[in-house]
Amino acid sequence: MLNITKATFEQEVIKSDRPVLLDFWAPWCGPCRMVAPTLEEIAEERKDIKVGKINVDEEPELAAQFRVMSIPTLVVMEKGEVKNKAVGVRPKEEILSLL
Repeated sequence: MLNITKATFEQEVIKSDRPVLLDFWAPWCGPCRMVAPTLEEIAEERKDIKVGKINVDEEPELAAQFRVMSIPTLVVMEKGEVKNKAVGVRPKEEILSLL
């Protein structure tokens, strides 16, 4: 799982040759910690996608760019465009269906 920052965003997300599942999260967010193991599993199992985390406290500009109002927010990016978005803790099947 990648840690995405403003500095790495273009290279890792915009220019990615694979779909990217982004997790907007914060260390103090309980629901974010609940969804983290599921995202780790997806990152391990699905080599055809990238899974990245964006800490909203450290990257407020990215959070604003994606209009993240509550966390966890999951965003699926493909070829530099938002393909899907979901807010809140989701079961693994539901996260996979976003892809």
